[in-house]
Amino acid sequence: MRFLIVGPGAMGCLFSSRLKNAGFDVTLLDYNRERTEYLNREGICVEGVSGEYTAMVPSMVYEFGDGFDFVLLCVKSNKTRIAAEFLKTRLSDAAFIVTLQNGIGNLEILEEIFGRHRVLGGVTAEGATSLGWGRIRHAGSGATVIGPGRNDEGPADRLVSVLNKAGFRAETADNVTGLLWGKLIINAGINALTAVTRLKNGMLPEATGTGLIMEELVREAEAVASAKNIKLPYDDPIVRVREVCRNTSGNISSMLQDVLNKKETEIDFINGAIVLEGEMHGIPTPANRMLTYLVKAIEESYQEQL
Repeated sequence: MRFLIVGPGAMGCLFSSRLKNAGFDVTLLDYNRERTEYLNREGICVEGVSGEYTAMVPSMVYEFGDGFDFVLLCVKSNKTRIAAEFLKTRLSDAAFIVTLQNGIGNLEILEEIFGRHRVLGGVTAEGATSLGWGRIRHAGSGATVIGPGRNDEGPADRLVSVLNKAGFRAETADNVTGLLWGKLIINAGINALTAVTRLKNGMLPEATGTGLIMEELVREAEAVASAKNIKLPYDDPIVRVREVCRNTSGNISSMLQDVLNKKETEIDFINGAIVLEGEMHGIPTPANRMLTYLVKAIEESYQEQL
């Protein structure tokens, strides 16, 4: 089975290295030629909860072949459309496109470009921190869920079987929208708070102030999901977010990594998306709105910060 992993960030490196070391045909796609040359020379080095290992995953810029069974999209949400339109002209119709990204809106963009029948939604609770080009710390393990999983011979079920062989804890689900909103609420409760406070995930429920703000963020997001009649994949969102914080206690969230590296964040696709959805359904979201404003202020003032 052949995989194209799009995006050499922490999650792209984690999935490509595990799949490669499990014996699958994996190619990593990047836009940075210098980084690509480095990855081809040095490989992907992983440390953390899954041990220490190196995987030599072929990395390419632009000029990649065809014949892939699955394309795992691991780019930032603000790059989804650009990446998808680039891939559309270069992939055969046989390839299934899988989003393992944060936030909401990615699935809809991919379905618009590739057609609903070729797109799978995915969420993962794996935690990974980038330590530099091709170097990551696997900070925490968790379930990876892919859907819709309609039958044992379907693409979601085939992908889940491969991921389990590669050492992930993977399963299928039919309720893709619920999956994505379930992950969105977790991200909304964690990512922006870490970006503002510069704390690792595990400290958020431990510190009184961040713990209380996290609860407000999650309650607002849950209210919006309820107004949209979305069935979440867990019973108690606050309990679930605290559990994720514990399971990935040493993780530096992707949004905090962006802030530390002075990059654009995914705030518009996470807390900002909850604010917009709340406005459409008449649900107040003051905590999510405030965190969205604060992260945007941080982004706009990187060069001025003390």
